[in-house]
Amino acid sequence: MKPASAPRRSVLPVLVLALLAALVIAAVWWATRPGPLLIQGEVAAPRVDVSARTSGRVVRIDADLGQRVEEGQPIAGLSNPQLVTAHAAAASGLEVARASEAAAGATRPEVIRAREAELAAAQADLRLAEEQLGRDTGLSQQGLRPQAALDQSTRNLDAAAGRVEAAEAQLDLARAGASPEERDVAAAQVAQAEAALAQRQADLDELEIFAPLSGEVSGRMIELGENVGPGAPLFTIVDLDQAWFTFNLREDLLAGLEMGDRLTIRIPALDREAEAQITLINVQGQFASWRATRATGDFDLRSFELRARPVEPLEGLRPGMSALIQLDR
Repeated sequence: MKPASAPRRSVLPVLVLALLAALVIAAVWWATRPGPLLIQGEVAAPRVDVSARTSGRVVRIDADLGQRVEEGQPIAGLSNPQLVTAHAAAASGLEVARASEAAAGATRPEVIRAREAELAAAQADLRLAEEQLGRDTGLSQQGLRPQAALDQSTRNLDAAAGRVEAAEAQLDLARAGASPEERDVAAAQVAQAEAALAQRQADLDELEIFAPLSGEVSGRMIELGENVGPGAPLFTIVDLDQAWFTFNLREDLLAGLEMGDRLTIRIPALDREAEAQITLINVQGQFASWRATRATGDFDLRSFELRARPVEPLEGLRPGMSALIQLDR
């Protein structure tokens, strides 16, 4: 019996050694296996630099750093006396143009009465010329008037008739006022003056600065009494309600990521995790490429921007905060 048990005792140490070797290999693999890749990004949000379209002196500041403002809310006021003067001049020019248009469309009653009197006088002269021609014609038939006198009476009658026609035309002009062309010119001058006044009013309106969107004032670049020029930044407003996460990834890390996928993102500043949905995967410029070392036989890799928007609002989320995601390699 003893000789048969000897081989069994010799196999047992071999099995133990094999098991120990397997455990060592498993421990080494577990310790050296590639773990999840940690990618760091940051929080970004829409931001707008508010500026004035015209120059002026700052006379009022209604918003300050960190203040919440609503779209359309007044945040500053400027003063520009030159624009006020130009607006007054444009208003006066419009009044003059409207007065000219009214004058072109009407005639003074005194002028009409004078033209009526001229017509009445011309008609009286015509009646006298007709009577004189009648008398001269009768006397000429009796041989008491020479033909020359009859011819003169005829010419006087024609001249009187012409004066009546001229007086009637002058009265019609007085009653009608200006010609259609003159009225069109006057109307065009009124339209031009209205446009000039509207432009001056628009310039004055630009002296009042309003918030173009709702958000938080993250920058204020003006002080009371300061002169600012057109386009100079006055405030910076950030819309915290529309904040998103942004990450820069090499293209070899994009495998398995698609538009609409959801990611678990850790925000160290808030000491919490949040779920976000991918809304953008966009290639960046050549300057963001990862250059390979030719000796290794590798190839260049482009960088992509990945944006993800929080699925639910996150209180306290602010631009510039770090954001962390883990990707399986």
